[in-house]
Amino acid sequence: QVQLAESGGGLVQAGGSLRLSCAASGRAFSTYDIGWFRQAPGKEREFVSAISYSGGSTYYADSVKGRFTISRDNAKNTVNLQMNSLKSEDTAVYYCAASKSFENDYVTPRWYDYWGQGTQVTVSS
Repeated sequence: QVQLAESGGGLVQAGGSLRLSCAASGRAFSTYDIGWFRQAPGKEREFVSAISYSGGSTYYADSVKGRFTISRDNAKNTVNLQMNSLKSEDTAVYYCAASKSFENDYVTPRWYDYWGQGTQVTVSS
């Protein structure tokens, strides 16, 4: 199985930046599609961004387009989420998730097989 661990969260001011990293164990990491989700208190877990196993395709929620960038380095077993121009509404726990194949359903949590523990992102305004 694949084990995921997020890092890079913290407290930042609105307009600031953070880079989240998802470190994965397992030699098969490069065969998994990876997604980032976030969940604020009292709200449903929502899709943020995703990247295909090869890194050739990326996807973004409308709310983060132009501000967030997802990337992966399969040689290092990592996926990053660069978050710029952060807003207070970005405050949430961010989760990295791995899917054996999300195909066209990358926004749906149930299609992901493994999840990290989450990392808190708090944006003050």
